Amino acid sequence: MAPRVAVVGGGIAGLAAAHRLRRELGPQAEIVLVEQSSRIGGKLRTVELAGRAYDVGAEAFLARRPEVLRLAEELGVAADVVHPGGVSATVHAGGRTRRLPTGTVMGVPAGPESVRDVLSDSGLSVVRAEPELPPLRLEGADASVGELLRGRVGDEVVDRLVEPLLGGVYAGDSNRLGLRATIPALAAALDAGAESITAAAASALPAPKPDAPKLPVFGAFHNGYRRLIDQLLIAADAQLRLGLPVRALARTGSGWRLEIGAAPSPECLDVDGVVLAVPAPSARRLLQDVAPAAAVKLGEVELASMIVVGFALPAGVELPNASGVLIARGERHADGTPFTAKAFTFSSNKWPHLRGADGELLVRGSVGRFGETADLRLDDAEVQRRVLADFAELTGIAARPVDSVVVRWGGGLPQYGVGHLDLVADVERAVAEVPGLAVAGAALHGVGVPACVATGEAAAMEITRALVPGDPREVGR
Repeated sequence: MAPRVAVVGGGIAGLAAAHRLRRELGPQAEIVLVEQSSRIGGKLRTVELAGRAYDVGAEAFLARRPEVLRLAEELGVAADVVHPGGVSATVHAGGRTRRLPTGTVMGVPAGPESVRDVLSDSGLSVVRAEPELPPLRLEGADASVGELLRGRVGDEVVDRLVEPLLGGVYAGDSNRLGLRATIPALAAALDAGAESITAAAASALPAPKPDAPKLPVFGAFHNGYRRLIDQLLIAADAQLRLGLPVRALARTGSGWRLEIGAAPSPECLDVDGVVLAVPAPSARRLLQDVAPAAAVKLGEVELASMIVVGFALPAGVELPNASGVLIARGERHADGTPFTAKAFTFSSNKWPHLRGADGELLVRGSVGRFGETADLRLDDAEVQRRVLADFAELTGIAARPVDSVVVRWGGGLPQYGVGHLDLVADVERAVAEVPGLAVAGAALHGVGVPACVATGEAAAMEITRALVPGDPREVGR
């Protein structure tokens, strides 16, 4: 009998899992994709802004990882992949906007010269003196990014460089984020014998190869992630159940039973295997009876929320010559008003193809850092007003947008705290002891799209091995 598998969660991890299950289990398998919201895609969402397809969730993927590019090839959409233009990013710190320095690892400098333009003289002196501090030894332990770096290279490096960069990835607080999960290259260099932070950063930087072609770091899709999502759903050929929360998960004599739908009269879905590709709180709830040790660990994963404000400016406006600007924590307008936004992406500069239907310039502002909830409680109109005021302060551009969109991502970004790698290992170990069950998603091995795809595909392979001993491709033949 052909297997029946439920994939819970219609984000990119769940879609990747459904696609891989179809390829491995063959056309006879029944794959049911259950998503509690009214749409698929999770934190990938493409909207229309000034007549242009525009991503208001994740806007790019790391092109140096293979997962998304390989998936695009499999789905026949590789020709849709685009890469950024040649403009650089900037950072607004200490009341000034400067080019984001090179020669750093996630903002951690390999030496004082690389960050001279961003730090004050006193901040620079701390970096300069760091190699003379007692040798740094992690001894295999994890450490708080903020606490470790503040004690070695100073507050300014953290506040002006590390926090803005990590904030763009996790919307997080550097004091609560773990070094091994968020800046693994730095941890690896320290493990390998580097005795200072600057020495670790220097050894973690790639060696210059002047004759080698410069490969793009990031990629995106010409008409947004919607193209990838649509093709994944078609290729997975899954039975799609939208708007249905999964209320409970239980073992049966031969597999699994899911209760889905409204509480008064939930529907029962019996399957042979289950992939849970949902945020940590949902996974914790569903696993508390079937894998309680995993549920306890997932309960330790905290989440951050954020807001994306996309807006289109008239075609005649001239944006700064940059891909965008990061805003350091604590920065203020000239009149003392604090910034609401944490970053702006000048999308039409960063991605040359991104213009509105009549040549409008597209920009997105990001709001939200872990633990700072006041701005998230503002209504859409006030968030947009403040973000536009921040944009005008930074750029001098006060032109009124011709179109705009506000999208809220409640609990959208898991926080990789100190010891996160051990936490994930414990979760996966506990789940692996339960036959026919696998987990995937951003709470595990990375919040970026390639990392989420990797977890979905790995979960699909775990289910395939559990259901089909031997060669899974013999299924359905």
